[in-house]
Amino acid sequence: MKELIDTGNLPKHIAVIMDGNGRWAQNQGAARVFGHRNAIKAVREVTEGCAELGVSCLTLYAFSTENWARPEFEVRALMELLVQSIGNELPTMMKNNVKLDTIGNTASLPKSCQNQLEKAIWETRNNTGLNLILALGYSGKWDITQAARKIAEDVRNGVLLPEEINEEVVAGNLSTGSRPEVDLMLRTGGDHRISNFLLWQLAYSELYFYEDLFWPDFRREHLYEAILSYQNRERRFGKTGEQIKANGAK
Repeated sequence: MKELIDTGNLPKHIAVIMDGNGRWAQNQGAARVFGHRNAIKAVREVTEGCAELGVSCLTLYAFSTENWARPEFEVRALMELLVQSIGNELPTMMKNNVKLDTIGNTASLPKSCQNQLEKAIWETRNNTGLNLILALGYSGKWDITQAARKIAEDVRNGVLLPEEINEEVVAGNLSTGSRPEVDLMLRTGGDHRISNFLLWQLAYSELYFYEDLFWPDFRREHLYEAILSYQNRERRFGKTGEQIKANGAK
């Protein structure tokens, strides 16, 4: 499928809700943590696939604010797996020219996770290829709330007038900053919802849901499948199809 992709029409920013690890493990008669451990290959596959194609940004929903409510054992295992995985994958990120970043309330993570993240972010800071963004301790409502607080602070300090607040100001204060809004969002696991993920940034995203695929089974061909679907859609952004075709003909 890769050869069918138009590399001149790639989504600039792909976001992924990596769903189904626990159900994948339970289907095999194993504990949910087994699914999380077996999801690492899928992360590597989607990251390397995006890097090879030339996608600019890839955001992975790694741990949501709501995930803190999961059983303590599972949360602890996830945190330990995160630390181990980042350390193990750092050489591969360097090899593939991947720059690592995070969004979310990372101060809520264990100190060992924070330290490993900071090390990997520092090591990859000069890489110029794919920007891999891990959403950790993240929720879309949290993101918009913290942006509103920063804007309110600027208004209180006289840096910004209320009438100067527009979409660009709001977007610039979100955790994604100057990165492009999401063109394509993928979700495995069969559910059809965005689960409090990048609420502002997903405003005009194309959505692609995998009905019968859990995240540990995700491979590069599944990425190609979604991108080909994206390239066959007409993105109108509120305009008519005739307007889009007329603009494309100019």
